[in-house]
Amino acid sequence: QVQFVESGGGLVQPGGSLRLSCAPSGFTFTRYALAWWRQVSGKERELVASVGTFGDTNYPLSSVKGRFTISRDNAKKTVSLQMNNLKSEDSGMYYCNTVRLELKTWGQGTQVTVSS
Repeated sequence: QVQFVESGGGLVQPGGSLRLSCAPSGFTFTRYALAWWRQVSGKERELVASVGTFGDTNYPLSSVKGRFTISRDNAKKTVSLQMNNLKSEDSGMYYCNTVRLELKTWGQGTQVTVSS
């Protein structure tokens, strides 16, 4: 059974940092490009950052470039998102998943709230 378990969210002031972690299971971790997705209430989920099977990274949102860093640990089968200099517009529910969403399931996500 495929599962994505996200953690590390919370309430942080603007300019602060958070590190999100995800421990997927139920599939061959090393075969998939993985990503962090974000959903803001009333909007569709958007891909925030991705990491390929060889560790190549991509940040489609220009707003997070230079502030967010995605990484994966194939030995521990985890994927992380380091978020620095957080801004209010970074708030949302964060999910990890594959880039292509071929596994057709979502975890519960972890809430990030950036507010003073």
